[in-house]
Amino acid sequence: MILAHEVPNIGIDRDQLTLMAKQARTAMGVDDITVIADRGYFKSEEILACQEASITAIVPKTVTSNATAEGRFDKADFICDAENNEYRCPAGQRLIWRSSRIQDGLQLHRYWNSHCGQCSIKEKCTPGKKRRIARWEHEEVLEAMQTRLDQAPESMRIRRQTVERPFGTIKLWMGSAHFLMKTLNRVSTEMSLHVLAYNLKRVMKLVGTGALMEAMRA
Repeated sequence: MILAHEVPNIGIDRDQLTLMAKQARTAMGVDDITVIADRGYFKSEEILACQEASITAIVPKTVTSNATAEGRFDKADFICDAENNEYRCPAGQRLIWRSSRIQDGLQLHRYWNSHCGQCSIKEKCTPGKKRRIARWEHEEVLEAMQTRLDQAPESMRIRRQTVERPFGTIKLWMGSAHFLMKTLNRVSTEMSLHVLAYNLKRVMKLVGTGALMEAMRA
């Protein structure tokens, strides 16, 4: 069943996670909700906003580094020592805090070790002079979410089974033309009609037409 939907006029989903999770929670009439989404919804600020709204988010982190694909250590191979505000690299060396800066609106702390040039496994770590690690000021929120994902590896399978069916069905109904209307308000209305039709057909499949009519009369 589709409990909440919205038609945005932007081409990415990264700013929609908290908004849709709140709408779904309201529609369900519950206090606690877990939202599962694919990588297209990952955005650090949105994950933080979900936590602040008491919404449990499970979203795979977007992979932006080629290190693993090229056979080098990933950031996950560096152990964070939050108490001492430093990292421990795979070679056992300390990467200490060096600086902080704002990047893309996020407060990032940067860590590195000055002796990377003498490291015996440097070629497995970085092609540069030093391996630098950047940490968002709220990185622990993302780490907690990754732990949830690691402990529930079936989450992405559940997401596919839940989301892809209505998405594929409605897309099939729309045909190659997709939306027939123009302007955001009209397209939103058209989408609402598709969602209503899908939900009605789904309920009839689950409980039968008789039970649906009886519930509607009540």
